[in-house]
Amino acid sequence: MIVQRFNRRFIFHVIAGTFTLVSNYAIADWPQFGGPNRDFTVDNIALALTWSEGGPRVLWRRKLGDGYSGISIADNHLITMFRDNDDEIVISLNPDDGATQWQHRYAAPVDTTKFAARYGYGPRSTPLIVDNRVYTVGYNGTLRCLDIETGRLQWKCELLNEFNGNRTRWGYACSPIRWKDSIIVFTGGDGASVVALDRRTGRVKWKRHDFKNSYGSPILINVGGQTQLICFMMKHVAGLNPDNGELYWSHPHENQWDNNIVTPVYGDDGVLFVTSEGSGGARALQLKRVGGTTRVSEIWHTRKLKVSHRNAIRIGDHIYASNGDFGPKSFDCINVKTGELAWRRRDLPKCGLLKVGKQLLMLAEDGRLMLATATPEVMTIHVEAQILNDPAWTIPTFDAGVSTMADYRIHVRDLKEIAAIELPAAAAGR
Repeated sequence: MIVQRFNRRFIFHVIAGTFTLVSNYAIADWPQFGGPNRDFTVDNIALALTWSEGGPRVLWRRKLGDGYSGISIADNHLITMFRDNDDEIVISLNPDDGATQWQHRYAAPVDTTKFAARYGYGPRSTPLIVDNRVYTVGYNGTLRCLDIETGRLQWKCELLNEFNGNRTRWGYACSPIRWKDSIIVFTGGDGASVVALDRRTGRVKWKRHDFKNSYGSPILINVGGQTQLICFMMKHVAGLNPDNGELYWSHPHENQWDNNIVTPVYGDDGVLFVTSEGSGGARALQLKRVGGTTRVSEIWHTRKLKVSHRNAIRIGDHIYASNGDFGPKSFDCINVKTGELAWRRRDLPKCGLLKVGKQLLMLAEDGRLMLATATPEVMTIHVEAQILNDPAWTIPTFDAGVSTMADYRIHVRDLKEIAAIELPAAAAGR
């Protein structure tokens, strides 16, 4: 098979058709945490439900260092982060063969009296690519703006120091988001809990609120025609005006460990789903704009579903996610309108998820890759293969900008390696 890299903007327009982004992004690549829409979803693509013996083809594999940073792709640059002793490294690779294009290395020693060591000190945040710039945040909370072609530093901001942000136990994890000419991040500082910086200069455009920092990352949603920045903070989920940080609404959601991590899931019906480990459990909020304000009503809350990290996917009226924190674990399907459990499987490890067309692509923490079809009645796992080592906690990046539509690829990593895996497309007409 001849593999050719086409212009990704063209491909996504052709594939997605009416694909729209509330975040004001151009349609291209996988430029940020969770993909173009930050929802871990790729529509209008059909994957084959069978793989060759031995699993899908590994296009390339190479060593990497410690960290859970996600993988972003734009304009033929694959960018992620890792730790090397007391240094952090932002690395740009060629997506086709894994060759290093550039590395940006900087000293980032960790004060071990302030941070817990259990899960390592590697970066947690996923790079954001906007035009010809890359925005990264390291374990210690330093936001850097780099040139995408050379890796040269354009500006930086010490988020936790400059805004007196709270240092979460497991290190900084918020992945930055772009809104118009701003880069928005969490700090947890008094009066500066959420901060918007000019993406060209790093100048502060606005800083607001007193919510404590979390491990979550913001998303942008549309509520009755109004764009809202959804922030899952340490003890609350809140909706802000991304232009100036004005608070539209907030609702409590907390657990005994202050670990709110999982990205909220929003539907066109105005239902916002949030979940966390421990006593936080899961809840669904109905958002509705009435008379210029947003009314928030809690539809249901349960402690029987608690997603500790990675993500949840909504398909139709059901949420699919790995359930459990430090005790028994399961993979659950739950009705987002009622909170009722549709089914539960106890034979699967915790998984990071992508919705690709009609299927779920599941990367288990033990390194197994699985392709499944999930319905409110049952989940069928079609194929699986061992592709990484435990722990594989980083959610895969889907790369549709390759080949002749005969195959697609994903980029995956664990704590030691990064790899490109080819996934066969379904036969025409299926």
